[in-house]
Amino acid sequence: MDYVISGIQQLGVGVANADQAYIWYHKHFGMDVPIFEERAPAPLMTDYTGGEVRNRYAILALNMQGGGGFEIWQYTCRQPQPPASRPQLGDHGIFAGKIKCRNIRETYQKLESSGVHMSSPIVHTPGAGDHFFVEDPYGNPFQVVQANNWFQNRNELTGGIYGALIGVSDIDASLPLYRDVLGYDQLTYDATEVVDGWAGLEGGKQKVRRVILRHQDERTGAFAPLLGRSEIELVQSLDREGESIYRDRYWGDLGFIHLCFDVRNMDGLREACKESGHPFTVDSNDSFDMGEAAGRFTYVEDPDGTLIEFVETHKVPIAKKIGWYLNLKNRPPRKPLPRWMLKSMGLNRKRVPMTS
Repeated sequence: MDYVISGIQQLGVGVANADQAYIWYHKHFGMDVPIFEERAPAPLMTDYTGGEVRNRYAILALNMQGGGGFEIWQYTCRQPQPPASRPQLGDHGIFAGKIKCRNIRETYQKLESSGVHMSSPIVHTPGAGDHFFVEDPYGNPFQVVQANNWFQNRNELTGGIYGALIGVSDIDASLPLYRDVLGYDQLTYDATEVVDGWAGLEGGKQKVRRVILRHQDERTGAFAPLLGRSEIELVQSLDREGESIYRDRYWGDLGFIHLCFDVRNMDGLREACKESGHPFTVDSNDSFDMGEAAGRFTYVEDPDGTLIEFVETHKVPIAKKIGWYLNLKNRPPRKPLPRWMLKSMGLNRKRVPMTS
């Protein structure tokens, strides 16, 4: 059966205070359009939350210039736990989110002047081009990369999520999921090296194998024009044995908790994942109500246990103030929504005090 992956819908990040984190991501990354804000239990995730149903508060926010969003996730029933030690490059899991920008130097100067912690200077590496790393106030790294694929221009320097840098134990074992199932079929870089310019990152002085994957064809589906192109960067440490970033912790604890893709035909995707050796570990089976949005969601694990989420969106708010919610269940799976309709989601823009 055929399935459609429209792009990266969001990167999940576990924080101690979701409202505070939203203000920071709003101010510095332009994530100013909340799609939903919901307080609810997470009954389907007990395999990843210690066998108990946990309560949480989540905000899904987008940058309407294009790219994936943030799912800002906070436990409301327990204190979220940090990793035992700071994750290093090559540790297994999502090490950094990738943020797209229009002008690398102007973006660097703006973030630096705004007091953002800069983890590296602007560097140029084969395959990735010009980029630099920053950290949010919670210690999460982001790689800011220059991109030329945009949904619209709102005179902001940054867009949304452009991908992720993921640590793996064996790149060759990981490729079938990321390349064959997720559609990152264009291997643009594959080298063994000590990466020039990464010395300031945790584990940045070690020798790694580094692979950058992109997709040759444009994505299709309802939200493809907004989500845009993306890339996955796999990093395997060759000088040390990496550790799991979420070892002895729960999904939703502090850090990057999952990478989520917007999809259509979940049943077809289920068969493809099963055939690749990565069966669904969570499946909501039918439409799961998230307050202002609804859809079916599933999870798989990559060979090192990193969580990949899939969401088949059934209902999404276009303009909350006038009660305009769109039902996508019967829409042709590859047909994009009209650009004017996607732009209308910007009417949900939320202005917040810029105090963080």
